[in-house]
Amino acid sequence: MTTLNATIASQFARATLGHLGKPYPYKMDLVLNGPEDARLPSEFHPIFHGSFDWHSCVHGWWQIMRLARLYPDMAETAAIIARADDMLVPEKVAVERAFLDRPMSAAFERPYGWAWLLALHAELERHDGPWADALEPLALAFAKRFHNFLPKLTYPLRVGTHFNISFALVLTSDWAKGRDPDLTTLIEQKARGWFLNDRDCQAWEPGGDEFLSSALTEALLMSRVLPKADFTIWFDHFLPAAATGRPASLFTPAIVSDRSDGKIAHLDGLNLSRAWCWRAIADALGPGHPVSHRAAQTAQTHLDASLPHVMGEYMGEHWLATFALLALE
Repeated sequence: MTTLNATIASQFARATLGHLGKPYPYKMDLVLNGPEDARLPSEFHPIFHGSFDWHSCVHGWWQIMRLARLYPDMAETAAIIARADDMLVPEKVAVERAFLDRPMSAAFERPYGWAWLLALHAELERHDGPWADALEPLALAFAKRFHNFLPKLTYPLRVGTHFNISFALVLTSDWAKGRDPDLTTLIEQKARGWFLNDRDCQAWEPGGDEFLSSALTEALLMSRVLPKADFTIWFDHFLPAAATGRPASLFTPAIVSDRSDGKIAHLDGLNLSRAWCWRAIADALGPGHPVSHRAAQTAQTHLDASLPHVMGEYMGEHWLATFALLALE
């Protein structure tokens, strides 16, 4: 099984440092409330204005800070720490936080960017530095948004793109554990209400521009909110033929026909995120479960399909290393 090592970590960190803070191209998530809003992205987002869009910049920061912690002696670590000291500071966080109070901003980056910001905050708390304290007001603001949003989300968002609720709640549950017990409880209640009775998933995926598996992110979330024995029972009902490699769509890497097309390049992300999900699901099921070995094999075939393509085309390079890191860890 391919795993993370110092050489890969250095390659990822070097590539991501090259586009974090890169001013253009940049895709704004912005509702213009008047002509005064026609401003540079960096004026709205003094920290997260690179890597093509806000959420990719956030999880790019998560990626490099995690790599710096795991590989403190790699050549890129000093540059990462210097960048963090310059960017992750209270005055810049305050501007990012103020953006959330603008009219028409309630759905800004919901829920994908919210979750990645919380994941970044959780990673920063594992460092000996001032960055987590600086980012905390923004993290708490997004946590509050989850508190307000989840109770009114009657139906789960099952799509394989940024709106997928299972993926967002996997990341958010990791942040909430030990920090926000009410949010932890809310996530567990919503996941059970949405998914507990799901049976015999047909896995009609992937869609043509998806980077998340609706089926596997749901299973991964349920592995986080259910006790091990209950999760095993649930999984066996949810994917009853998984031990025989069915439905085949979940065991077959996606074909990426044009990596210069930003949407089609999402499918490399699907392969990487499926690898992450399958490895985590295998761990949750345990080595004695009949699906575990096939899950590990499937994770490797998905890694083999897309790991060589993390870098080289900017439309993938600005974000794919994050999902490769998830899969390789």
